[in-house]
Amino acid sequence: MNTEPRVVADPPLPSDSARARRATADFLARHCPWADLDAVLLVVSELVSNAVQHTAGWWRLQLAAAQDTLVVEIDDSSPAIPVSREPDFSGSGGFGWHMVHQLAGQVEISSLPCGKRVQATWVRKIPATAPAC
Repeated sequence: MNTEPRVVADPPLPSDSARARRATADFLARHCPWADLDAVLLVVSELVSNAVQHTAGWWRLQLAAAQDTLVVEIDDSSPAIPVSREPDFSGSGGFGWHMVHQLAGQVEISSLPCGKRVQATWVRKIPATAPAC
């Protein structure tokens, strides 16, 4: 059982990409300053953009932080699971899902009663210490 304190962005974060990024940056500054801001913002941008582009209904972004863990979740109304596709250098995309997997420590997808949840998790890297002599 995880007994670490957990801070959750509540109410749910704003419903457009730019505001979601600003809210995420503010959340990280207050609750998770060790996280790689650029990596997290890229993942949030991609997940929000995918939800807007591929979901006809609702979606919601939520952030949670414990002492050494950051979780970004996006729930949406589409049951369709994201799939990787070959990147297209002519401009039709295919880079985002690969990027999410490279930047986040762990990515999980789960079904919801009315859609799905995509969860990206980062765990704080603790520097190795030299052994005592």
